[in-house]
Amino acid sequence: QVQLVESGGGLVQAGASLRLSCAASGRTFNTLIMAWFRQTPGTEREFVAGISRSGGRTDYTDSVKRRFTISRDNAKNTVYLQMNSLKPGDTAVYYCAVDRTSGTGIRRQAPAYDYWGQGTQVTVSS
Repeated sequence: QVQLVESGGGLVQAGASLRLSCAASGRTFNTLIMAWFRQTPGTEREFVAGISRSGGRTDYTDSVKRRFTISRDNAKNTVYLQMNSLKPGDTAVYYCAVDRTSGTGIRRQAPAYDYWGQGTQVTVSS
């Protein structure tokens, strides 16, 4: 069992930055592939970014490349999402998620992920 607690969301103006954090319970954090997803009402959960167990590999959806950075601190059991140059289109509930079963790849499909946080709202005004 892995429990995830997100923090760092809020209301900001376009162009601003936010950093989301996701703290995970358990001692096996460095064996887990982690990712951030986001969701708006009436839509499916969308992959935003993922990071390998060591942090050496990352993957991003095209719309956030060069604006968002995912990172992790295995000593603190925490994964981060630094979001710069935010746009109104980034408004969503952001979730962190755990993939326990992937070999080495970062998967983009939400059903592949085993545990989810409660979500944190990010609202970007124009």
